[in-house]
Amino acid sequence: MRRGELILLLGSAMTAARALRAQQKAMPVIGYLHYASPGPNAPNVAAFRQGLSGTGYVEGQILAIEYRWAEGRYDRLPTLATDLVGRAVDVIVAAGPPSARAAKSATSTIPIVVATADPVGEGLVASLARPGGNLTGASALTVELMAKRLELLSELVPQARVIALLVNPNNPTAERIIRDVQEAARAKGMQLLVLKAGAEGEFETAFDPLVQLEAGGLVVGGDPSSSADATSSSRWRHAMPFRQSMSRVNSLRPAA
Repeated sequence: MRRGELILLLGSAMTAARALRAQQKAMPVIGYLHYASPGPNAPNVAAFRQGLSGTGYVEGQILAIEYRWAEGRYDRLPTLATDLVGRAVDVIVAAGPPSARAAKSATSTIPIVVATADPVGEGLVASLARPGGNLTGASALTVELMAKRLELLSELVPQARVIALLVNPNNPTAERIIRDVQEAARAKGMQLLVLKAGAEGEFETAFDPLVQLEAGGLVVGGDPSSSADATSSSRWRHAMPFRQSMSRVNSLRPAA
């Protein structure tokens, strides 16, 4: 074979290889959209990666994950969701109703997966049987079990007369949670102290009334990150006389 013919064949092979690579689909990308910060949610992210790896989807090998964190600023979610859509991710994993709503508003074609307490009541899907649209996921019935948490707490610390409830006011289920737990507290003859904290910096000051009224326990409702932020607060660590009992109650709560 002449040198010119070899170069010609090599060039043709390289051209064919480039064309083949162009036809092949790039590595799938998951968009991970969260309303809070990565620090308190590191265990959740680790569990998410582990779950993917257990089914053969290893990050960096089989797929890539684009993370977007709103850092507690819900107003940033629409922009973050639009950015993921612009990057043409294959699916969006949305943490909680605020993230899911932002993702749903940003795209009607990219599949959205969310785990939330009340997808119908939060306006995310038409019904559990026939959700429709591009959103799917799971419901943990977290809101329905909030009153039960207070009942469990009252059994663990029967001497407590005041119980605190921590909710995120930005969560669309906050008012329903307050109403249900308030009814459960009245039935037990207990006073309910409602604490509200949405952004991470609000958790420290949110516990001031809890210290003043010497609350005997804390029920954490709403967002999963609220529990992580609450238990990392310095006021929480020094204020609660029944922290061990509360840790037992919160260990029973379903994942939101």
